[in-house]
Amino acid sequence: MARGERLARLDERRLELEAEYTVELIAALQATASGKWGLFDHNGDRWTRVAIAPVIDRLGEIGEAIDKARAQLDLQPFELQQQFLAARGKPGPQAVGEPKQARAWLDRLARTGDSAS
Repeated sequence: MARGERLARLDERRLELEAEYTVELIAALQATASGKWGLFDHNGDRWTRVAIAPVIDRLGEIGEAIDKARAQLDLQPFELQQQFLAARGKPGPQAVGEPKQARAWLDRLARTGDSAS
């Protein structure tokens, strides 16, 4: 019974962390959609990276805690974080700018209610 209760508490904490990650990501996406570049690291500019580092670090910390909990619960890694990490970096020549990309992410999250668990 104790193990079951511990796993239930861990799962509850995982859900809280996933909600926190989603809130933090949405806030960062809204800032990016408003014209603040750097979240997706399209330009690779050093100063932009320094400015956005606290946001990226916070998302990374929460994401690591989520994935640790998910591993203990025998669940797949947090899909929303995986998608976000995959979207970062040098874009292709036909890629939209970061503000448009952020708006597309916000639209998708709003449309699907996606926390991508």
